[in-house]
Amino acid sequence: MSQPTAANKIRSEVKRRRTFAIISHPDAGKTTLTEKLLLFAGAIQIAGSVKARKASRHASSDWMEIEKQRGISVASSVMQMEYQDCVINLLDTPGHQDFSEDTYRVLTAVDAAIMVIDGANGIEPQTIRLLEVCRARHTPIITFINKFDREVQEPLDLLSEVESHLGMDGVPFTWPVGMGKHFAGVFDLQKDRMRVFKAGQDKRGGDVEFMQGLDNPQIAERFGSTFAKAREEIELIQEAAPAFDQAAFLAGEQTPIFFGSAVNNFGVQEVLETLVQWAPAPSPRQALERLVEPDENKFTGVVFKVQANMDPAHRDRVAFVRVSSGRFERGMRLKIVRTGKELRSSNVVSFLSQRRDILDEAYAGDVIGIPNHGVLHLGDVLTEGETLHFTGLPFFAPELFREVEVKDPLRSKQLRTGLTQLGEEGAIQVFRPEIGSALLLGAVGQLQFEVVAHRLKTEYNVDAILRPSRYNMARWFTSDDPVALKKFMQSNSQHIAYDVVNAPAFLVSSPAQLRVAQDLNPAIEFHMMREHSGQVFSQTQ
Repeated sequence: MSQPTAANKIRSEVKRRRTFAIISHPDAGKTTLTEKLLLFAGAIQIAGSVKARKASRHASSDWMEIEKQRGISVASSVMQMEYQDCVINLLDTPGHQDFSEDTYRVLTAVDAAIMVIDGANGIEPQTIRLLEVCRARHTPIITFINKFDREVQEPLDLLSEVESHLGMDGVPFTWPVGMGKHFAGVFDLQKDRMRVFKAGQDKRGGDVEFMQGLDNPQIAERFGSTFAKAREEIELIQEAAPAFDQAAFLAGEQTPIFFGSAVNNFGVQEVLETLVQWAPAPSPRQALERLVEPDENKFTGVVFKVQANMDPAHRDRVAFVRVSSGRFERGMRLKIVRTGKELRSSNVVSFLSQRRDILDEAYAGDVIGIPNHGVLHLGDVLTEGETLHFTGLPFFAPELFREVEVKDPLRSKQLRTGLTQLGEEGAIQVFRPEIGSALLLGAVGQLQFEVVAHRLKTEYNVDAILRPSRYNMARWFTSDDPVALKKFMQSNSQHIAYDVVNAPAFLVSSPAQLRVAQDLNPAIEFHMMREHSGQVFSQTQ
């Protein structure tokens, strides 16, 4: 392939890519919407019933055993599909707030997000937290308000709530006609037509009925007062709501709003079409050294997630890599910038949840999986030789701690192996105390401990004992004064522990204890967050 042709090929392939995450508060219908997007894109033929968890089917995006048992998503999963000549990389994230770190890291790898809101509950706390992350990164957001086949809040109230809580203009692309037992469908404001509601199944297909025109007397006659009310609301928002502005959408200042019922396959296709039409292709990524353009000839990529034991039969770990630039080719030699070592990429895979396919090529925006045995860590940068450092992959200071021991002392080695791997993938934070042998686990939420104990048992055959710890706060620390740093560490050795990248942390039992340490050691900076390398810190406290 000649150089100009290769460059043109990369440019055209990058333009086809759409990489986005689905975010929501738990139980808003995120996993169901994920299933239906896969269904409408033709990636699967039958959607796993999220309701029927005791049956043989489970959501395609939920692969971990504990997810199937509880009916929740606790790990992010990746799915790739094609729709209307676009290659879509869909990242499903945990809805539960205890796994917000994983979600935050996934959001560093996407160019847009779909936010799912429960029409009955409206904006919920986890939705606001995730949205703040998106807004900090200026990530464009499409909003899907779900469950209109049930009795929910009034759509005008929901629209107002989105705008007031989320601090951005909502631009309705569709509008609901009725709700619950009187749900008649949604009116497409872009195409001036109504999609008539019909309760869907878990399969795609069936007759789709459209009725054209807001002033169509047949719609008014067929749906009576239900449509009359919706029409009044539509006329009101057409007067009051701002027109859709793609620049404002791409800047995270405007959100297109859709209404529907994901479980009934209803209102989903409009979301998919808008995503393809308006969501951005991969954008440039800022490295410490320079700005990396997506259509450059040379490959670069960042590990934003590591997942152990996706395939229990092989006991491997998969590094999820967001391609930042260029073209990946199977078998190419890649440099791991952190270690300087070379990686031969012969077994790289693409995903449809738990299904893996060997990958021959990928382009900027794609998410590829590299099976490995601990060579790749969170935040690792892969290049064709250039030294680049991408920042922005965070770890937050834990708020809960447990001491961990093993019931059978003969399984101590397996315990350390399991915790090391789970720590490296970000499922839990593992601290090695300066003094004492018992490892400490740090988490943002209680459910993380339960998941880790379950995974230690099922994936590593280790029965772990998790005991309460005297600590409930950690801060990483740095200093420009090496003498002061050494003195601080020596005088506080009983409170010092090292995390998975050997970054030292100061462990305390109360905020008052931290304040005393700050007052006594003005040369030491304490940090609530560290970046993946352990070298770059922010949010000093």
